[in-house]
Amino acid sequence: MSATDDQQRPESGADASAKGWRKYFNAPKEAAPVVQALPPPKQLAKLAQIFESSKRGWFWATDAELRLTYVSDHIAKRLGREPSEMLGTSIKDLFNDELAEGSAGNRTTGLLLNTRSKFSNMEVRADYDGPEIWWSVSGQPDLSKEGEFLGYWGSGIDVTTDRQSRDESSRLTHSDTLTGLASRHKISQRLDKALQAYKIAKRSCALLMIDLDRFKQINDTLGHQAGDELLKQASQRLTRVAKDGWDVGRLGGDEFQVIIPDMDDRGEVADAAKKIIAMISQPYTIDGTRCVIGASVGVAIAPYDGITSEELTRSADLALYAAKNDGRGRYRFYSTDLHADAEDLRQIEDELRDALERGEMWLAYQPVVSASTNEISGFEALMRWEHPERGAISPGIFIPIAEEANLIVPLGEWALRKACEDAASWPGSARVAVNVSPIQFEHSALPQLVTSALANSGLAPDRLELEITESVFLGEGSDIDQTFGALKKLGVRLALDDFGTGYSSLSYLKSAPFDKIKIDQSFVRDAAMPGNRNAAIITAIVSLAEALGMETTAEGIETLDTLELITKLRVSHIQGYVYSRPLHYEDIMETLSEGNLVIKPTGPEMNRSDRKTLYRKVGVIHEDHRYEVTMRNVSMTGALIEGLNDVPKGTQFVIDFGEGQLAVATVRRSMNDKQGLQFEVPLISDGSDGLCTRSRVSPYVLAAAGMPLAALPSGHYPLVMNEETAQQNGKGFSLPSFTQSEAGGTVLRVA
Repeated sequence: MSATDDQQRPESGADASAKGWRKYFNAPKEAAPVVQALPPPKQLAKLAQIFESSKRGWFWATDAELRLTYVSDHIAKRLGREPSEMLGTSIKDLFNDELAEGSAGNRTTGLLLNTRSKFSNMEVRADYDGPEIWWSVSGQPDLSKEGEFLGYWGSGIDVTTDRQSRDESSRLTHSDTLTGLASRHKISQRLDKALQAYKIAKRSCALLMIDLDRFKQINDTLGHQAGDELLKQASQRLTRVAKDGWDVGRLGGDEFQVIIPDMDDRGEVADAAKKIIAMISQPYTIDGTRCVIGASVGVAIAPYDGITSEELTRSADLALYAAKNDGRGRYRFYSTDLHADAEDLRQIEDELRDALERGEMWLAYQPVVSASTNEISGFEALMRWEHPERGAISPGIFIPIAEEANLIVPLGEWALRKACEDAASWPGSARVAVNVSPIQFEHSALPQLVTSALANSGLAPDRLELEITESVFLGEGSDIDQTFGALKKLGVRLALDDFGTGYSSLSYLKSAPFDKIKIDQSFVRDAAMPGNRNAAIITAIVSLAEALGMETTAEGIETLDTLELITKLRVSHIQGYVYSRPLHYEDIMETLSEGNLVIKPTGPEMNRSDRKTLYRKVGVIHEDHRYEVTMRNVSMTGALIEGLNDVPKGTQFVIDFGEGQLAVATVRRSMNDKQGLQFEVPLISDGSDGLCTRSRVSPYVLAAAGMPLAALPSGHYPLVMNEETAQQNGKGFSLPSFTQSEAGGTVLRVA
């Protein structure tokens, strides 16, 4: 067929497209010769048609105004349109402006096409209502001989599968595969970016590090699959607690992290931490088994406790470590003291390993008194550690360390044997109560240990009372029932300790053969104060115990009004300072030998805010002077200071506790060099046994005053000028309003 015949034949769709594609594929006349000649135009058009029909790729073309003049049929159909209706529309409407990461910088498709330059492998998303489609698109400008832009010729390849695969890989990198929370990598990125932005904007940010308590026990007891399910449920609870704007991530294992932007009020942060602990500590159901865990939280706040993500994370980690060593199930704020405390705790752990062999451990015994007769019915054995250099170390410090370091089992065995030995020598029939840790209870050899301790001491089984906490009921397995059954066969008594603070299900009371319920002191404390619900809770516990034929003991009673209330609520036994502090073995022997079994209650008439006795130097700022004084005690609402002479009532001070903690206080009582202060804003708990201010001096303020921007250092550091500096600045000193006593220190002028 001649070329003329070919031109006269009516054009089919394929021929029409071939006509256009000839220009695209045919080399210009002036081009250098190629090694192998291209196929004839008609064959080339046929190849293009075959390639399009395979749906592995597609072609497109535009005019000078970027209106589509050609698009492959199957692409139009995939977008739910006809090719004819797409012709004449802008090529820009075909692509969404969302580009794949790294495909074309930050330029949109529209801007790129407007440059009228060649591009290749630009990854774009189809702009239509339907399942996501991604293409890799290439284009070449069509120019006339004079260099005039005539339009684009281009091609595209479907890369949706590759894109989805990369997105999934990215999701796995940024999301924790088990819980769906942000991964360690992602949450670290978010914290780093947030702190960089907040530093510029002078904003604050709280970081909470969370560790699940007793998770390892469940993971080991019920298996890793149950542990994974527990982590999922705990993550869901964290997500429910989190408010809008909070970031929640899993760092790995049973550790989580929460980022709270624009929060530096430690009262609000404490509320958030307590809510997290309460939510995590509610019972879980795993494969039909109910179990309970807890949570410890470490808190650090930028910019006070760290400027960079590394500093802030390290501070929150130290606070978490302190919270766990304080007894777990609590939160702790970071302070610079924790660096020294962490090292101190590591040394204590090393020294605790040899404390038994060195004979440093001993038992104190606190009387348990009948509420109706004030007569001693028994004693609770309390472990004590008298260190040769440190002196007495609180059980609140060394017991958690012993549990973490796997030392609680040998310590518990020693305490049980020693208590049985001591009680066997007491005159009369007073019982002895010994605490059994959940770790001890898990050991199948516990009944054999109790049998051995009773046999070696000669103590009658009914004079031994084992105190067991609710946390032993992680699951309702047969091992627990067997241990309880074996202990009851021995004839010992069983007491449920710290009732109401752990496992919230009462189902175990149906089968666990307890003889007594001990009401935790958190319910006893403040029970006599108006508007408090603790009395109603105690009433319910007493009624439950009576219905089950059990005795009750209220712990931690220190005031006479609380004792009167507890007695009216029909609690059968009392334990607390209102009757006696813990006693030495020799004191008990003397008391029981003389037959002095009745103890008269003594103590304060009413409860008041807990005052913590201490001896520490603090700063007192008055007008433009700063005094060094000694703080004798402190509570949330006030303090007693010593060191200033004859301060009038009503005088206002600013108390500098150090680390940027300033509190406005008014003198309410004054006698010689002692003053009783009332804080304008009450202090709050630091999560442990200490108190702290809600707010602190911001490092941004200090930086504006000339100090380098950094986390708050330890000690006292208000802006202070000495006399020489003051004279250089043209400022004179006013006379101090008060003189210092021997308990005080220097007087400085405050800038």
